[in-house]
Amino acid sequence: MYLIVGLGNPGSKYEKTRHNVGFVTVDVLAGRLGIKVNKLKFKSLIGEGKIGSEKVVLIKPQTYMNLSGEAVMQAINFYKPDHDKIFVIYDDIDLDVGRLRIRKKGSGGTHNGMRNIIYLTGFDDFPRFRIGVSKPKNGQDLASFVTSGFNKDEIKPLCEAINNTADAIVLAIKEGIDKAMNKYNV
Repeated sequence: MYLIVGLGNPGSKYEKTRHNVGFVTVDVLAGRLGIKVNKLKFKSLIGEGKIGSEKVVLIKPQTYMNLSGEAVMQAINFYKPDHDKIFVIYDDIDLDVGRLRIRKKGSGGTHNGMRNIIYLTGFDDFPRFRIGVSKPKNGQDLASFVTSGFNKDEIKPLCEAINNTADAIVLAIKEGIDKAMNKYNV
């Protein structure tokens, strides 16, 4: 059984922002799998279904980004998955828009949502799917930048990255994380 967590901020104000690419990816995956992510549980919106023969729980924490660990901890405590079956999808300012980087483990870096998850769970050995959103330009405040939208030139590469992330998650569950990394970490 896999927990697939997309990080973001709840509410229409944040819907199409850089910080919400994790939510958008979960929505894309849910649409492909016919899973409704509409049940409120674990301080999250969740939906359950299958990828191949594996049960999956799609999770969109509703705690706001910086407290994502609270929601993730509740889901982990309930489902008790192995660490390598907790997939977290989030935005990364250190990657250009449209880039996807998959890692088996690591630090939270500068991402407060990931740092909170690692702090509260006490471990960092779970796969993460980082979607590039680029860095702020011209001294723009980081918080303002990640809660801003994308410009028209960024939409196509962003959509490709989100679709690739959904594909990579399916591949990782069906054939292993190494196959997904080999194919999508280009």
